[in-house]
Amino acid sequence: MSTHVLRCADAPVPIALAAQPTSQTAAVPDTTLIDELLPVLAADSLPRLIVLGDDAALAAVLTHLMRTERLHVEVGYVPPDHTCAARAYQLDTGSAAARRALEGTPEEVPLIRDDTGTVLVGRAEITGVNGTPLTGEAYVDETQLFSGEVRAMFVTPTLELPGVRAGVPRRFRRPRWTAGRAAQLGTPAAVINRDGVQSDRTVPRASFYRHHESWLLVR
Repeated sequence: MSTHVLRCADAPVPIALAAQPTSQTAAVPDTTLIDELLPVLAADSLPRLIVLGDDAALAAVLTHLMRTERLHVEVGYVPPDHTCAARAYQLDTGSAAARRALEGTPEEVPLIRDDTGTVLVGRAEITGVNGTPLTGEAYVDETQLFSGEVRAMFVTPTLELPGVRAGVPRRFRRPRWTAGRAAQLGTPAAVINRDGVQSDRTVPRASFYRHHESWLLVR
């Protein structure tokens, strides 16, 4: 098995990964660097890439693997803390996550993407412009999530099928989640924060749905 660590920004390096081949990159990995690593990994029948960073880093790696049709690469994830993706995929953090990324077994899990071709691994938060309430109508498959005005809309991936779930915040209570293959929103104007990365433009619609291929998560 060929294993390589992608250290994003100043993510701490657990001792278990200290001896592994490592490449340093920005908080959101440079796709050119990923392209340089892939031929090295491809020399092995069981390529494994370990992402050391936050949810935005993992999402960027998976987006690139999806767009370049390389989802056969096993991906381990070592988050610095209990991120949204760590909770969604039931992963450890720090040293425990590093050991699992090295010694674990790859498992096919649903790959969730949006209509821009960007992968979602943790959480998307959709609001109105400048943090105002979100107005519109949203569905998860055929089930209406809301119609009218809500504070926000949340979308997260799930470890098992159908693959995606969505909810809206409720006063003093957790969101009531609705699961399906796709979550879709129509709105006069909305802003999307994907895995901690805020969009730089407003959108009249948004869709998050299960890609036709899974990804290989080491667990």
